[in-house]
Amino acid sequence: MTKNKANIVTIGGGSGQYVLLAGLRDFKEANIVSIVSMVDSGGSTGRLRDELGILPPGDILKCVLALCPDRGSARKILQTRFTSDNRLKGHNAGNMLLSMLAQYAGNFPDGINALGEILNIRGQVLPVTIDRATLVAELTNGEHLYGERAIDVPQGGRREKIKKTFLVPHHSEVISVYPPVIGAIGSADYIIIGPGDLYTSIIPNLLVPGVAHGIKQSKARLIYVVNVMTKFGETDRFTAQDFIKEIEEKLDRKLDIVLVNNKKAGKELLDKYKDQKAELVEVNIEDGWQGRKIIIGNFLSTKGDILRHDAKKLLAAIKDILN
Repeated sequence: MTKNKANIVTIGGGSGQYVLLAGLRDFKEANIVSIVSMVDSGGSTGRLRDELGILPPGDILKCVLALCPDRGSARKILQTRFTSDNRLKGHNAGNMLLSMLAQYAGNFPDGINALGEILNIRGQVLPVTIDRATLVAELTNGEHLYGERAIDVPQGGRREKIKKTFLVPHHSEVISVYPPVIGAIGSADYIIIGPGDLYTSIIPNLLVPGVAHGIKQSKARLIYVVNVMTKFGETDRFTAQDFIKEIEEKLDRKLDIVLVNNKKAGKELLDKYKDQKAELVEVNIEDGWQGRKIIIGNFLSTKGDILRHDAKKLLAAIKDILN
């Protein structure tokens, strides 16, 4: 990492990490390292993992694209899905390219670096582990769900709460953290966790041995971006405090700064989410709560029909924190 710039490490996965990095991409006063969950098991990513025995490329690809200077054009090409060839059908070009680069380079991290070089990304993307593993959730009734997709997409109209999650290695007794991850955490001035699905995008990173301990020991200021919406089957009726407590329990450390959205969306859009059994996260917290800096404000983007954080608003808040 370059000296005289703030070293920012982000931790997450999925679309939440993409939005955060899309904002940080143009922050020239910071060195960005993104640590990404490696348990995605759905869609093209899941098929490539099962058919080729490779690490899941999907979340990594999102983060690489977010840090690309010409993000619009890169997304248009690399997120194009094949439709004609029977075997390629359903895959996107980016996942295929990253998989090929990883196999040719001989390992997954070198494949990521090669793709980053092609796209001239501003930052670094690290897999939290290069060991293959399956995410497992234990529900309050004792049932177990195997795989990120099974946890992420509930079957039926009701499901017990998640009691705990853990990782099961495929080819070894234990899962090892990718060593540069610990180095990045140790060098960080700020560590930003989230936004993203709590149990399938964020916590899987913290379950890899050494990650939570490294964050606990780090001198970095710890920032958490609370989700905009709850998610059926994962965080039903979670409030801002619930999200914070769950993260802090995994880290055994208090968060320094928390960003919480209080902007409400329109009724029509909220009704669509109500059909998915999702609702806006309740802001039951105020600045200074138990010594934490709580920044409450409008961080919402309502472009299209998806409720998510606004990349520029997050960047503005992070710049204020650094200043």
